[in-house]
Order: sequence, then C-alpha cells, then structure tokens
Amino acid sequence: MAKNLDRLIADTFLDMANGLETGSFGKKPRIALTGMGSEHGEENAMEAAAAAAKDGIDVVYLGSLQRDGVSTILVKDDEEGHAKMDELLDQGEIDGAVTMHYPFPIGVSTVGRSITPALGRELFLANTTGTSSTDRIEGMIRNALYGIITAKACGLSDPSVGILNVDGARQTEKALKKLSEQGYPIRFADSSRADGGCVMRGNDVLRASSDILVMDSLTGNVLSKLLSSYTTGGSFEAAGYGYGPGIGENYEKLVMIVSRASGAPVIANAIRFAGQLVRGRVFDLAKEEFAKAKKAGLENILQELRASAKPAAAEENVKEPPKEIVTAIIPGIEVMDLDDAVHALWKLEIYAESGMGCTGPIIRISEANEEKAKAELKKLGYIG
Repeated sequence: MAKNLDRLIADTFLDMANGLETGSFGKKPRIALTGMGSEHGEENAMEAAAAAAKDGIDVVYLGSLQRDGVSTILVKDDEEGHAKMDELLDQGEIDGAVTMHYPFPIGVSTVGRSITPALGRELFLANTTGTSSTDRIEGMIRNALYGIITAKACGLSDPSVGILNVDGARQTEKALKKLSEQGYPIRFADSSRADGGCVMRGNDVLRASSDILVMDSLTGNVLSKLLSSYTTGGSFEAAGYGYGPGIGENYEKLVMIVSRASGAPVIANAIRFAGQLVRGRVFDLAKEEFAKAKKAGLENILQELRASAKPAAAEENVKEPPKEIVTAIIPGIEVMDLDDAVHALWKLEIYAESGMGCTGPIIRISEANEEKAKAELKKLGYIG
C-alpha cells in the first residue's frame, strides 16, 4: 500500500514538473512513430520525433535510431515496425500512431490538415486516404461528418463546412442540408467568390474559406500533397499536418498517415495532431456526433441515396459465408466494383472482406482460398 502511494505521489510530481515545463498538464499522450520507409531517410523521422517530444508528447520511435527524449523500440525493418505498432495499439500501450501507410477497412478514411498559402489558415481536408463508402456521394456525406468530428476534437466548437466543386458536390450539398434541417447542426461556409454558396472553388482552397473542405479522398490526397509541398517543388512535404487520422463509425484505432515524401516538420505536426485528438477524446466525440446524425435521419438519407442509384430490377440477395481469418490480400480491383467482387466470391461460398490497402482497394481472403479466389476474380473480369 505504502509503495503504491509513493509511486502515485512520484507520478503526480513528475506530471506537475512536465506541466510546468511544457505548459500542458495531465497525462502525456503516448504516440508511436514508424520511422523506416521515408524517402528522406530515417534521420528525417527521428528529427520529427525529437521535435514533437518537446511539446508534451511521449513519443515511441519504432526504428533503428536512438535519441535523448525519445523512447526507441528497435526494429530491423518497416514490416517489423508496423507489426510492433499494431501490437502496441491492440494492447493499449500507446494512444495512437503515425505511419506512412495503413490498410484501413472500407468505411474508414483519413481527415487531412493543411495550411493554405493565401492567408496561412488551417484547413481540414475531408478526406485524403481510404474510402468512406464505395458509393461516391455517400462517401462524401460521411467525409463531412468525419471532418466535423476531427475539427471538433481539435478545439473548433462550430467548424464551417464547404464542399469542393467536384463531381457529386451538389448531391452532397442537398443531402447535408437535409440532414441539417432535420436536426444535425452544420454551419455551412460561404465561398469567397461573388456568387457565394457552400460549394467551394479553387480560390477558396487557397484562402481556406471553410474550416472543413469535403471531397472524395483521391482529390483530397492530391490537394494535401500540393498544399504541403508547393514551395519545395514536390519532393519534400514541408507544411501542414499530414493526411490525418482514420475516422469511421465504430472505429477506435488512432492511426495517423504521413507520406514517404513528408519532411520532419510535417511528421512532427502529425504527432502533435495525434496528441490533440487524444486530449480531445476523438472517439468519444465520434460516438456523440454519429448519434446526433442518426437521430436527424442520416440512415434514411443514405438509404434514399442508395435506392435512387439502384437499377429498377431487384438486386440478388447473397448470403455471407461463415467468417474466416483473412490474412491474404488481393489488390487491383476498381473501388466501384469492390462490393460486387466480394459478393461474387460469397456466391461461390468463399468468405471475403473488402478493404483499402496502401495502393488502393483490396479484397481480404484466407490464405487457403487466395489462389482459388484470384482465379475466380480473373475469370469474372474483376482483376487482370
């Protein structure tokens, strides 16, 4: 009992000392960084880890380098680093992680955070990697929610929402305004162009006319790269916070994405971004936001959208086979064909799941069924 009390007192005084030194009181967020795989060398990643560690974050570095102020877990390569990162996340040893690639499931995508050149304002890009839905419009609607969740977790109590003028923008606007009218509060941004409105032009991107900019993740990925490296010629991402956290309904693993081209300033900001999300209780907040959106009729809006996109003939009802452990992946499938490909395998009594890998859409399959599934998908024209 006395020993536990002594430990509690020691930890309390240590937290107070850290708070006086950094200005941040309370338990430090513990964030891992996988350091191998950068196009700028491992030293670039360690420089970022050391910089972020000075700002009240307990950084765990997974790589081959060591430095004062940073806890290092030595790993021999990128693959071992990712395995260790997943292990630490699953065991609750870390609060989150920053890494250069991650296979998020369908339904989860990342909210980027950039600094725009015209006025130096921050802009949340919803979204930048992953796929919120295999339906483009539904994906953009969900991206808006994911952006709101992330911005609120970072301290913006009433963030403004704009929609980039891409394919599907008007349908997304209509659905979000209906959701807002039915009780889910959304503050729509106003374009800086003379005709206004919440659909944003390229000028608005540069000015950050909205706090959150909604689009498909492929467009978001391009914008994130442009805004982070426009001063460097593209080879070194120097500004912003990276591609952000994977957000999705019932998803509670804090994984932040940076690029292999991300420089130390961006990686350090991504670690700080992760720390903000931990302190902002991002996953608790996500539950609250999804509950409010559902109360306002989100599911009915999405169901109406799906029904309008279906052909007149009734779709075939395919039964899911018994679940299996899926450790093999099959890449090379168009995202719009992903659900159909999974159902095609189900019809053959082959269990499969859709997902998103670092190079695009994937099907997850058991190792025992991998070759058979590949042959069937090739026969059906889903892969080359």
